[in-house]
Amino acid sequence: MTAEITDRVDADRAPAGEPALFTPDTLFWELSGQYLYAATTGSAFVLQVMHPAIGAVVDRWSTYRTDPWGRASRSFASVQTWIYGGQTALDEGRRLRRMHKDLGAVDELGRSHHALSAEPWAWVPLTAFHATVTCFRYFMPRPLSAEQEEQAYQETLRMCRILRVPERMLPPTTAAYWAYFDDMIENTLENHPTAHQVLATAASAPPLPGLPGPLRRLWAPVRGVGSRLNYLVTVGTLPPAARDKLGLSWSRAEELELRALGKLAGRLNAPLPERIKYMPIAYHARRAARAQQQLTDALTDRPM
Repeated sequence: MTAEITDRVDADRAPAGEPALFTPDTLFWELSGQYLYAATTGSAFVLQVMHPAIGAVVDRWSTYRTDPWGRASRSFASVQTWIYGGQTALDEGRRLRRMHKDLGAVDELGRSHHALSAEPWAWVPLTAFHATVTCFRYFMPRPLSAEQEEQAYQETLRMCRILRVPERMLPPTTAAYWAYFDDMIENTLENHPTAHQVLATAASAPPLPGLPGPLRRLWAPVRGVGSRLNYLVTVGTLPPAARDKLGLSWSRAEELELRALGKLAGRLNAPLPERIKYMPIAYHARRAARAQQQLTDALTDRPM
């Protein structure tokens, strides 16, 4: 059995026992469904497609060029299902593995890749930890504390297990994670053309699908602002080593601009009502959890 086939078998093998599900007391339950969080995770996708296997498979099969908004919507809905879906999260993990089962590609160097190979299958959800730490650093009132960072990492591992990432691919501690993360950037990720295509698509700020004609004409002057914001957030939240590998410049002035943007976004986001702050799956899950808790409390306190 070849190493590639072994990896594919391992990636589809369930960890011992069913993974723990996310509950309302988790950090990801609070963060992952927010529109602000979704808007700041573009760099995670860039890091993912810098992996040669992911870059090749995404280039061959993904609709991010022809339907960027649709692709983003489906991805965010899937992630929300992992966090807020209860038992449906496990079904979603199995569905994703079935969907990727036959997805492979041969890159321009003649290398064969498969979506379910263990290393790239692990790399995708593991980038969520870097995205979470970075989101708090730039866009939340304060960075994660050491205790919160540990919690965020344990919840990242929980998400990986929902996706049935092989245990051997999961760094056991946050220190091991950052060593793994730095090593992946230095020795595995590439200056991949798909990463540059993703950046170009983000910079183009395409109009929302179904936007009426008159509003489409108004989109042109808005596009420049959206393009600049996308560039700042996506490029600015990449690790410096990844920016260097992609040949992307980043100035002190741009860093200060991103920090100012992050503070403003965080201040505007904090007082928003839940219905506006959260995407639909997250919003309804949070309401349902509160209603269930209220029912539990009423049953506990019933006259007997």
